[in-house]
Amino acid sequence: MNAIVNHPVGIEAPSFKEAMRQIAGGVCVITAGIDEERTGLTVTSAASLSVEPPAMIVCINKDASALPIIKRRRHFCVNALAAHHRPVADRFAGRHGVKGAARYDEARWSAMTTGALALDGAVASIDCELEELLERHSHVIAIGAVRAVRVLPGPPLVYRQGQYRSLAAF
Repeated sequence: MNAIVNHPVGIEAPSFKEAMRQIAGGVCVITAGIDEERTGLTVTSAASLSVEPPAMIVCINKDASALPIIKRRRHFCVNALAAHHRPVADRFAGRHGVKGAARYDEARWSAMTTGALALDGAVASIDCELEELLERHSHVIAIGAVRAVRVLPGPPLVYRQGQYRSLAAF
């Protein structure tokens, strides 16, 4: 059993990161923009805010290249990835230097109500119109009003301890 680490002045980043790595999260790709302005990012911090009215929250690093596009276009689409979408997750995480519209290569996409793109085969695509951005610490909390939803069966992709995993039992 590991000892509890107490920091009298505050929690140190490595300890907090290690704690957060223990929480499995669904892997989502957030898409925004149109045509060559398209971009996006991979997150595990997307969640429903409310059912009535339907609303989502997404936590985005202030330095993310997608944030200015989300601000300008006032939309984003939360794509909950299926187990076979690991390469999509990697591209949108910027692995191997992939940026902007090139992140959409090697996958099929379709426009949703707001113009944001939904990944074909995602277990869920939730199209949002941006309502508000709240800055907190190193991140921005994007609040989106849900304008369209698409759901498909299949096992989701999750992330825990720095690795992708499939929840095939679901």
